[in-house]
Amino acid sequence: MTFGSDSPQRFSQADLGNALAQCAGYAAASEWGSPATLFALVPTAVLAQQAPGLVDDDDDSALSPVVQESGDGDLESLLTAVSWPDAVVGCAVVTEITVLPPEAESTLDEAFEPLLADPDAADAAAREAAKSHPERRDARLIAGVLRSGQRVALLSLRARDGEDRSVEADLRTHPTLAPNVLEALASTF
Repeated sequence: MTFGSDSPQRFSQADLGNALAQCAGYAAASEWGSPATLFALVPTAVLAQQAPGLVDDDDDSALSPVVQESGDGDLESLLTAVSWPDAVVGCAVVTEITVLPPEAESTLDEAFEPLLADPDAADAAAREAAKSHPERRDARLIAGVLRSGQRVALLSLRARDGEDRSVEADLRTHPTLAPNVLEALASTF
């Protein structure tokens, strides 16, 4: 599907955040353990004009996420291979990550420091230490960027056994969340 655009549109940080919330909702319907999902962010008005059947009449969102076929490859390979047509004003990704408390840093350091000469082995050791840490949390990272420079990253924690699943709908953010993922997304434009 190609999207035309007559004039450049400006979108706010809130528009991006709303689109990411839609991406999070899409991901919430998937099983945990799903591969990363990549989205093109398209102006809803353009999408409604080009593919009216895809947009509800009462949809007043500025941006609409459009799921991209991404296969089961790793996120890094996916982001280095993607390019976008001009009408795509942003992109987003939802991927699963492991979150650790700040005090877990020493555990990770102990796991990978002896292996620093072999970056792959160090990375594998750090991942294994994170997976086995007793305070680890599974989470979904929802990150998005616009061509105009806005960036937002959101985090949704997976509910633990006995915890109300509504915790997964609580989207959190922080200005320093996922800078490398946001930079990788921005580099696709």
